[in-house]
Amino acid sequence: MTTPERDPVRDSDADSGFDLEQGIFSHLLELRSRLIKAIACVVIVLACLVPFANRLYSWLAEPLVRRLPQGAHLIATQVASPFITPLKLAFYTALFISMPVIVYQLWAFVSPGLYRHEKRLARPLLVASVFLFYCGCAFAYFLVLPAAFRFLTAVTPHGVEMMTDITHYLDFVMMVFFAFGICFEIPVIQVILAATGLVSLQKLKSWWRYWIVVAAAIAAAITPPDITSMCLLMIPMIALYALGIVAVKFLVRPKPAPDVAGQPT
Repeated sequence: MTTPERDPVRDSDADSGFDLEQGIFSHLLELRSRLIKAIACVVIVLACLVPFANRLYSWLAEPLVRRLPQGAHLIATQVASPFITPLKLAFYTALFISMPVIVYQLWAFVSPGLYRHEKRLARPLLVASVFLFYCGCAFAYFLVLPAAFRFLTAVTPHGVEMMTDITHYLDFVMMVFFAFGICFEIPVIQVILAATGLVSLQKLKSWWRYWIVVAAAIAAAITPPDITSMCLLMIPMIALYALGIVAVKFLVRPKPAPDVAGQPT
């Protein structure tokens, strides 16, 4: 009985296909592990916050309650709102607190596939993105919301009693937090665009006049309809744009210009 002759090309293709499947499977296992850790962190923080859900909501509602007219208060228009709404806030707060852990798990998953110079740029960007998002939310809570509610209570028509639903209030505040958190990511977005070669430092410097107009339009679109709230967002956006230009100057290395033959100099 003769032994069948082996085809080295076919065996090589089979081995490479097996290695590819093993690599994909190991990446999926790694992704699952990172997701489980991130979700576990959110669940643990949420379990710790649930007993304080009503107190958290009272703290969140303070900018409005402090400026309501005498005798006015927040109301619940649905039967389950007094129970569900504080729990929603506890969940949002758990996500907020767990964000560094979530970002770290994301970084731990993607970092093995990055080059050294990409890691050197990505680390400060991830830290800065979380920090700036927190700063945007804090800015909205301590400065923007009090100014906005002061204006809204002042323009309430005579004979109209201002009594806001607790669920609608939570949705409004979360929208403001998210909008300000995203707007505060402007320097990170500028660095990413410059690092990918979509824009240059010179273009960012030349666009600052247009950015003032864009910042004014964004502030007018997402803030309550008063000039104070609009300025409280527009001015930081302009300052953050300038900060992004400085970050691009120090973090992003300009690509060498090609010579006449088309090769980098």
